[in-house]
Amino acid sequence: MKKIIFTLAISGCLLTASGQQQQGRVLYERTIQMKMRMMGMTAGADDGAEPDNLLPHSRKDKIEVLFGNGQSLRRAVEEDAPEEFAAEGGMHIRMMVAGDNDITYTSFSNDRVVEQREFAAKNYIITDSIHKLNWKITGETRTILNYPCQQAVTQRIGKRAMTSMENGQMKTSEVADTANITVWFTLAIPVPAGPDYQGQLPGLILAVDINNGEMVYQALEVSAQTDLAAIREPSKGKKVTEEEFNKTREKLMKDMQRSGGGATRTIRIGQ
Repeated sequence: MKKIIFTLAISGCLLTASGQQQQGRVLYERTIQMKMRMMGMTAGADDGAEPDNLLPHSRKDKIEVLFGNGQSLRRAVEEDAPEEFAAEGGMHIRMMVAGDNDITYTSFSNDRVVEQREFAAKNYIITDSIHKLNWKITGETRTILNYPCQQAVTQRIGKRAMTSMENGQMKTSEVADTANITVWFTLAIPVPAGPDYQGQLPGLILAVDINNGEMVYQALEVSAQTDLAAIREPSKGKKVTEEEFNKTREKLMKDMQRSGGGATRTIRIGQ
């Protein structure tokens, strides 16, 4: 029954779309909870507390999403100076989040995504199709910024790189990564834009929760005004495939590991 109701809601939305907001700008706050395990540090006591070598770190920043003409563009709004802390061996660790300066362009009609990713002070351009997940509409509702929203959930199974410190050396390993994703979207703005998972739901995404607070996007404001001229494919960077980008990143990370301690190292958490 829920599936039938949802289908009817989409049909009704399409019939009245001409009278609803089709372009605009959304400002989001992103909150990321990270923990970095320092393998060379002393473990904590057996008192049930987290070990001393597990370093928590919380990071907040803001991004904006511009949408219109069947397209969207996601980019950073503020560039906070990355925080640093001292580690063993005289090394200073600078915490960054993968995607801090990335730009993502999506064409909903062409099912096309073009990303400009930055790594090691170089830009790369990756073109792909929208990889749609298997979403379930739960029937739960809430109001965000006076917009009625529906809840959708899904699960993404993949792998991620985990970076740690062992005896003053950076170690990177690939671990299984299962993400439980909850989003809230509104049919009041029937545009499949959002801070992530663009092109996958029939309304604007106003909130995202990944792994129960591990990463959260929350809309702070929605405007009908936007810079349509800015919504275009990024082009500054070397054109590579996803596989080529991952191989380049792995090589650069290994080069950073071999460079040793006594310097400031940047660790990017995420993609």
